Amino acid sequence: MNDVLSFFISDAAAQTEGLFGGGGIMSFLPMIALFVIFYFLLIRPQQKRQKEHKNMVADLAKGDEIVTMGGVLGKIIAVDDNFLTVEIAKGTEIKVQRMSVQAMMPKGTI
Repeated sequence: MNDVLSFFISDAAAQTEGLFGGGGIMSFLPMIALFVIFYFLLIRPQQKRQKEHKNMVADLAKGDEIVTMGGVLGKIIAVDDNFLTVEIAKGTEIKVQRMSVQAMMPKGTI
């Protein structure tokens, strides 16, 4: 029984070595393909989102309506280098960091 199994295993190993040439670049090809897939499906879209967020935060101006990462909806009433003053209700103002802005809302949302 062991002779029969060893016969099939040795044939399978011989076919594998013959098919891929015993290693070399063919052994790295699946790893390279996996990296390319990860780059186009995960890394590149994340970099694009980060760039869009950075541009959106840089373009914030007085009068823009925003949503913070905490879910607070408000209107910008003052802009500083690192902070924004946001009016969330009549007479209620809060200061938030510029980078905590998640999205800009269309005018008239509030």
